[in-house]
Amino acid sequence: MTKYFMIYFDHSATTPADKKVLKAMEPYWRENFGNPSSIHTFGQKAIFGADKARAQAAEFFGCETEEIIFTSGATEANNLALCGIVKALKKEIPNLHIITSQIEHDAILEPCHDLETEGIEVTYLPVDSRGLVNPEDVKKAIKDNTVLVSVMYVNSEIGTVEPIKEIGRAIEKINEERFNAWQRVGAAKKLPKPRKVYFHTDATQAINFLNCQVNRLKVDLLSLSAHKIYGPKGVGLLYIRKGTKIAPIQLGGHHERNLRSGTLNVPGIVGLGEALSLITAEIQEKTNKKIASLRNKLVEGLQKNIPDIVLNTSRDCSTPAHAHFSFFGAEGESVLISLDFEGIAVSTGSACASNSLKHSYVLEAIGLSEENTNYSVRFTLGKDNTKEEVDKVIKVLPGIIKKLRKMNPVYGKQF
Repeated sequence: MTKYFMIYFDHSATTPADKKVLKAMEPYWRENFGNPSSIHTFGQKAIFGADKARAQAAEFFGCETEEIIFTSGATEANNLALCGIVKALKKEIPNLHIITSQIEHDAILEPCHDLETEGIEVTYLPVDSRGLVNPEDVKKAIKDNTVLVSVMYVNSEIGTVEPIKEIGRAIEKINEERFNAWQRVGAAKKLPKPRKVYFHTDATQAINFLNCQVNRLKVDLLSLSAHKIYGPKGVGLLYIRKGTKIAPIQLGGHHERNLRSGTLNVPGIVGLGEALSLITAEIQEKTNKKIASLRNKLVEGLQKNIPDIVLNTSRDCSTPAHAHFSFFGAEGESVLISLDFEGIAVSTGSACASNSLKHSYVLEAIGLSEENTNYSVRFTLGKDNTKEEVDKVIKVLPGIIKKLRKMNPVYGKQF
């Protein structure tokens, strides 16, 4: 029987686990399987694996080991960042205010909507046609009662890299100006110190491609998921800068410095640490160059061979992996299914929203009409993709689009 091979262009949804990651995890399923909270030898062997992973993460982010909190993934980490900050400060500050963008992942937007029902004020910043948040808009939105700004590092749908370092510097400057003003006047009058505006970024889609040193970015909190970086599913982390006021939102134990109750997923944590250790600056540079070359070949090949398409990814401010298209007249899910029949896996947007019937709010935010958001397909490339795989997409997709357009009652007469 002929073996069936799939070509995988959906790396923003998840990535295959690296063989080195699997090898590192293997002993923690059966040999070093102890509960890491136990003081006997089995438990100590398990906690050694988790501690090593914590050190690997701290090295990657340029922080201290105690600033790393392991979670079940970026969704939990995002919820802990937003809700934990609010929970810690809402008794001190009336009418708390947080700031985010209109194109955040639902793991940010849905907690924000929930916090609004509790009386928390939320500002949703707009983006430009490329999906970029303007740092000046962030500065203008900050008020006396603002406690948190959360802007993702890379948008999962269109791949836009947000100006996190610039936003971080702007927030840092505001914090410094407030503190200096207090020192000049408020300290003598024994007024309370000004409260810090914390800065959080969901870096899930950025880890593979960008510098994520937390001091460089000026972030106080940072989230990620292991399965986006060739690690296992079901594990992630939240970096929390020392001194950040944050409260647990999950109770029932005293794990992770009392911030995240629950027995540690040691095999997953070991895999996360190993995955991070494999991402060096040199590897990033080499891999980015390869992926960018393949992405550009894909973009140029499809633009040449398919009329009436739009690239929604701005290549000058995106990761090298993203290529998000609108094939006008060809419904996105139909394109996805047709490509799947050809052995090619893509997506129509964020995997976490794939079961939702809602239009893409990301595409609407950058200016696409509600109707045209239906014609969109996302390609996201990974380190193991090849030129031959790109060539196959360029070969088969024009015929698929032509066929689907002919079936479209509105567009059928045009194509």
